[in-house]
Amino acid sequence: MSTLGDLFLTYQSVISFVGIDALLALSVYATLCCGQLSLANAGFMAIGAYAAALLTLHTKLPFAAVLLASALAPAVFAVPLGLPVLRLRGIFLAIATIGFGEVVRLALVNWDYTNGALGLVAIPQRAQLWTIYLVLVIALFLFSRLRGSKIGYALESIREDETAARTMGINTTLAKLSMFVFGAALAGVAGGLEAHFTFMVAPSGYGFSRVVDMLVYAVVGGVATYLGPPVGAAFMTLLPEVLRGLGESVGLAPGPLRLFVSGAILLAVVLFLPNGIISLPLLFAAVRMRRERG
Repeated sequence: MSTLGDLFLTYQSVISFVGIDALLALSVYATLCCGQLSLANAGFMAIGAYAAALLTLHTKLPFAAVLLASALAPAVFAVPLGLPVLRLRGIFLAIATIGFGEVVRLALVNWDYTNGALGLVAIPQRAQLWTIYLVLVIALFLFSRLRGSKIGYALESIREDETAARTMGINTTLAKLSMFVFGAALAGVAGGLEAHFTFMVAPSGYGFSRVVDMLVYAVVGGVATYLGPPVGAAFMTLLPEVLRGLGESVGLAPGPLRLFVSGAILLAVVLFLPNGIISLPLLFAAVRMRRERG
């Protein structure tokens, strides 16, 4: 029992980041499930993180109220942003939303109230492991209720053919905007949780590389179902810990090895598992059934 306890204490931070990264992956999935590739989530995460950190440092609000604010702040920004940019599609939507994320990051770099590029430090560690996973369970529950509902079918029809969905009377603008705002709120909550877990926030943590990580989590896990992105986030977050031990055993630096293996996994998933690693059980079942028949 003591061994399990020691193991948990050793990897507690990694387990916590699995939950945070799963929320970020779900924030990307929120727009992907209706066929929209939005890359503004790093900007939304930054807004939520800074809003939560400033409230904690300058007020005495309970942590639940702070987390609520970290969700509402990016959601408020997402409404006026989403109305024009969601008229775009494909690469044009991705570029426009990347631009928003960079604007947010540069604004934080040049804002003296948030200590500029140095960011905010000495944030109380109010986010516990159970808090992170409680938020994740709530998010998964909301997605589970969405799947199979009238709204869920509307989102699937928009993803397959937006013009046909609009012809059938679906308010595509409202549906896309709703998921865009929901994704922003999830990214903001993840930012608030991370800020209160790592003691600090800085603009450098919300650059383009961060949103690429979120997208990789979703793609590797699979975007055919809401369970795919959290699985992908868990896999890609735990992978560096596995590679660290492997790299030490063969005498390789963990950084380059992690980048090489991560890139290879992403390429393999894109080429051979278009539905992500979440589809592996079904694939193995199909292979086993084919062998039994053959």
